[in-house]
Amino acid sequence: MGLLKEFKEFAVKGNMMDMAIGIIIGAAFNKVIDVLAKQVILPPISLLTDGVNFNDKKWVLRDAVIDASGETTISEVAVAYGKLSEVFLDFLIIGFTVFIIVKFMNKLRTKSQNPKDKTVVTPKDIQLLTDLKELMVEQNKMLKGNIGQ
Repeated sequence: MGLLKEFKEFAVKGNMMDMAIGIIIGAAFNKVIDVLAKQVILPPISLLTDGVNFNDKKWVLRDAVIDASGETTISEVAVAYGKLSEVFLDFLIIGFTVFIIVKFMNKLRTKSQNPKDKTVVTPKDIQLLTDLKELMVEQNKMLKGNIGQ
């Protein structure tokens, strides 16, 4: 019964919904990156390299053996480095995009946590802590003034 209760608390707190939303956005983001790499970035690179299709690039270790009837008796063994370069490009695009998004989000978070910046609404907990800090500084000044007398 404890496991069911823990799952209910997990689902109610919103963690499960946050994860589901993250997974759905991640899947959609993956499709965008895939199209960006394959349809936008790789074609100009292929054009610059005289029409080379990177997806078909491979290093053949052993050629396929075809008998007289046209059937393959021994399959080709090859290292598909073109596919690796495409996946690496996808990784670089995703990494750079995530870096830009995180940098932007950190900038927004820093801006929202600055209580002196009135252009953004400061979260209530940050505002309360700032007010408490200011009251403590004022109280310390008063106490130091009383001790000196």
